[in-house]
Amino acid sequence: MKVFEGLKFKRVSSPIHRLDPRTKFIVSCVIFAQAFLFTEFLYLIILFVAQIPLVLLARVHKQWTRSLRGSLILTLLIFFTNLIVGVVSNDFQLTSDALTYSTSMSLRFVVLMTSFSIFFLTTSPDDLGLALEQSHVPYEFCFAFTTAVRFVPVLAREAQTIMDAQKSRGLELEKGGFMKRIRNYVPILIPLIVSSIRRSLELAEAMETRAFGAKKRRTSLYALKITREDILTLILCLVLLITTVYVRLYIPIPEVTIPIPRL
Repeated sequence: MKVFEGLKFKRVSSPIHRLDPRTKFIVSCVIFAQAFLFTEFLYLIILFVAQIPLVLLARVHKQWTRSLRGSLILTLLIFFTNLIVGVVSNDFQLTSDALTYSTSMSLRFVVLMTSFSIFFLTTSPDDLGLALEQSHVPYEFCFAFTTAVRFVPVLAREAQTIMDAQKSRGLELEKGGFMKRIRNYVPILIPLIVSSIRRSLELAEAMETRAFGAKKRRTSLYALKITREDILTLILCLVLLITTVYVRLYIPIPEVTIPIPRL
């Protein structure tokens, strides 16, 4: 459940937090686009390292690191899936190119995940919903999206509580074969689903008592404004994106291969 720590907003006074949510979303999209444009191992390493100053500047490095540790299983799954496909397609021989490509695909997933992890860690659901409203997205969609963002960490924490409670009752989740482990998670899923349904009903009743949807045109206490820092950040993102496309089309990236370890 540690991966969901990357979706939980942390209120800190930092230059990254003070940026407009739309600006931070564009920054995440630029990193997302760069990760998709390149499969070279060297460039993906640079792209991953380039996010570390943003994390340190926002002072969310602990939550960011937890989300990295939480995504380790999925990262390993991507790595071994690509490695098996590469070995099978090369007459069941492990090559340096297959190892490098598998590592690059895993690193690409990490870059994609961490780019939006920074966005959600530094953007409150209220500011996110307000940014969507000011971008002329219907309020019903804004409310549904921000509610989902709010409740994902809550459900993850509740799932961890249920797992701890079931373990204290003697449930062994880590023992047995693959199918047995899946069956062991049934006592986790059923209480979690029941709790989610109960929570959704409570939310629906709260919305009805507050006359949700009674007024089509809503007003907000605050309004988001694009500041000078946002404009400078957007200009920098545009320059980086143009440079990335130019490098992709006209400048070859040095090939870096991972050697096969000898036993």
